[in-house]
Amino acid sequence: MTWALVVRSLVRHPVRTLLVIAGIAVAAALLLDMVMLAGGMERSFSRMLLSRGYQIRLSPKGTLPFDSEAMIPAITPILEDLRDDPDIEQVGPVLATSLHVSVGDSLLTVVGYGVDPAAQGLYELESGTDLAPGDSTGLVVSEPAAAAAGWRLGDTVRLQGRLDPQSARAAVERVVVVRGVVRFLYDARGQRSVGADFRLVQSLGRQPDVDPASMVMVKVRADDRVDAVAERIAAAHRTVEVNSVAALVVQFRSRLVYFQQLSLILATISLVVGVLLVGTILTITVSERIGEFAVLRGIGVRRARIVRLVMAEGAVLTGVGAIGGVVLGLVTARYLDAILTSFPGLPAAISFFVPERTAIARAAIAVFVAGVAASGYPAWLAARAPIAETLRADAE
Repeated sequence: MTWALVVRSLVRHPVRTLLVIAGIAVAAALLLDMVMLAGGMERSFSRMLLSRGYQIRLSPKGTLPFDSEAMIPAITPILEDLRDDPDIEQVGPVLATSLHVSVGDSLLTVVGYGVDPAAQGLYELESGTDLAPGDSTGLVVSEPAAAAAGWRLGDTVRLQGRLDPQSARAAVERVVVVRGVVRFLYDARGQRSVGADFRLVQSLGRQPDVDPASMVMVKVRADDRVDAVAERIAAAHRTVEVNSVAALVVQFRSRLVYFQQLSLILATISLVVGVLLVGTILTITVSERIGEFAVLRGIGVRRARIVRLVMAEGAVLTGVGAIGGVVLGLVTARYLDAILTSFPGLPAAISFFVPERTAIARAAIAVFVAGVAASGYPAWLAARAPIAETLRADAE
């Protein structure tokens, strides 16, 4: 009987019911998007750093990896020391510098990454073949770089380094062959990048004589040893900055305070809007049906049954609205993410909105609970309606 009365009450005013459900759906969508925004970038950043399994990063003192153009000098002794550590599985040095290639009559500038092919955590192969250990003539390229230069697999490329700004002549040049097309994990969207052997890129860089590196990626054999290994490296090499992925996520989170505060404020507003909407509509509905509730009370229906009836209406409205809000929130999050991730310089692997089951469930449950709670006051009004006075007023 309860559910039949609930359906009959909601169908009695279809336009009002649909508008309420739409309003709840919008509030639920906003809440879901804010929940995803609050932790989305942090989760995607962590996944990006751990995508190749390297848990520690070494960078120039006082900087984060690729945070500046500073270099770690004399990298070879550091690499040898790290490789001798029994807790360390792999050590991958990285050098980033500007390189140039001739394309027709013009000069194309690309970001050149020097990597150790045997221990690289910088890219994922998409087509062709990967660089082999000791391959000093191979080159892997990103899709934007291949498209801009017109490269195909097997093409010969002349990489030029240390360009003279006045004569536009390179101080050094190396001939390499395109082996494969890759996706660089930390590149911005549309960035033109190439990768080659670490020592090859060193020879093309600005200061090859100082044995530089931009970053060193370290893979520890056991996850529970990461912090201990990071502390040991920091103590042994005080000229470099040592950060575990967990520490980098903490620093990254501190830069996201604005987004977290914004998401908290908007999420709170969405919940308040949902509560006010459900509470207001059900209060109006109870006022219109006060005579009906008085009749039910007059024929012996208990107050608890009346309360359950009104709260069931709130549950149906918020339940349907929450489901619609999840769908709407996922759709809007996709378009909002496309807008925000188009900012220049932002790694393409970073997402602002990361849909996860826990986030979706948390938002839907929060809206549902808030909506049901909002129906408490209208339910109390319906149950406390004076029977005799209400029936007399309706008769007059």
